[in-house]
Amino acid sequence: MQLSAPTNRTYQMCITLLIALVSGYLFTLVHMPIPWLLGPMLGVCLVSRGMKTVKLYWPGYFRNIGLIIVGYAIGLSFTLDTLKEIVHQLPSMVLLTLLLLLLCSLTAYGLSRLAGISFPTALTGSIPGGLTQMVALAEETKGIDMTVVTFLQVSRLMMIVVFVPLIIFSPLMGSDRSDVILSPIAAASASWSELFPDIIPYAILCTGMALLGKKLHFPTTFLLAPLIVAAILHLSGLHGPALPNSIIGAAQLMIGCYVGLLLKPETLPNKFRIVTLALISGVILIVGACGLSYLMTKLHPVTAATSLLSLAPGGMDQMGIIAHEINANVSIVTSYQIFRTFFIFFAVPPLLRILFGRLARMRRTVDE
Repeated sequence: MQLSAPTNRTYQMCITLLIALVSGYLFTLVHMPIPWLLGPMLGVCLVSRGMKTVKLYWPGYFRNIGLIIVGYAIGLSFTLDTLKEIVHQLPSMVLLTLLLLLLCSLTAYGLSRLAGISFPTALTGSIPGGLTQMVALAEETKGIDMTVVTFLQVSRLMMIVVFVPLIIFSPLMGSDRSDVILSPIAAASASWSELFPDIIPYAILCTGMALLGKKLHFPTTFLLAPLIVAAILHLSGLHGPALPNSIIGAAQLMIGCYVGLLLKPETLPNKFRIVTLALISGVILIVGACGLSYLMTKLHPVTAATSLLSLAPGGMDQMGIIAHEINANVSIVTSYQIFRTFFIFFAVPPLLRILFGRLARMRRTVDE
């Protein structure tokens, strides 16, 4: 007897969820960064591509729910203290952010030429705008290889999370807190009892604006609309409760499953060359961040550790926790990280669409 379509879909979704839970748990055991995003993404991808007899399914609305939750969490991090710090150091933040993006663009151009991939794909994969945001942008933009983008973003994130703490706790920075590296970096989890009733207006408005943004064709609306709403409400004085780690993990899992099913590693062109060049570009980005952090110490009276943590292109939560552990200026670190995140979230996607549109028109003109 054959299963009906809805029942079959439910079975496939349950198998997908089981794979994601096991993968996320394994990534947690080995202290991988963002384990409940990378674990399900990798696990679902490997099973779906490696075991053709196993059919997996994950509905798109789960991914949208996950994006709304992540958008709310990021928007909540925008406080009055960070706003004041951003206003105080705005010229430096703009300058250093633009220099970092210029370095990413040059690295992406070299990567596209040497690896034989399109410049839009290389650029989207190289910009440190967050794995979730860049993958969502890649999915909405025609002509971009999302498998390559995801690989470049993940490899860069892994290198940043591993090597920046090693540099920070090295004798070069004058820090001797290697014990922090050996133990998992984790923040205190918020309580479920603290969510209600304050979460209700946020949930209604964030979800409502995300759905409205979809009708208005707002870019990456399920992430950006909740982010904007949460930031505005939080700054206006309406208390927004922090989310428990279990909710953040569930949101990452919902996004990871969806992206994992979209990835097609067998289509990755010039695999060995791309892997090698991705590692080289990651090293270039880290060295560039060290150079920009030195410039920041000349512009402002901050320590080398504070400046590097402020400009490290990835892992905003990990950088903030490390800053707290070594008594760096947490306010400055958080302000720079949040400013770059917001700048890339709002300014970069429309600029990329304009750039990619012009490149497409230039190619059509050459073909004619």
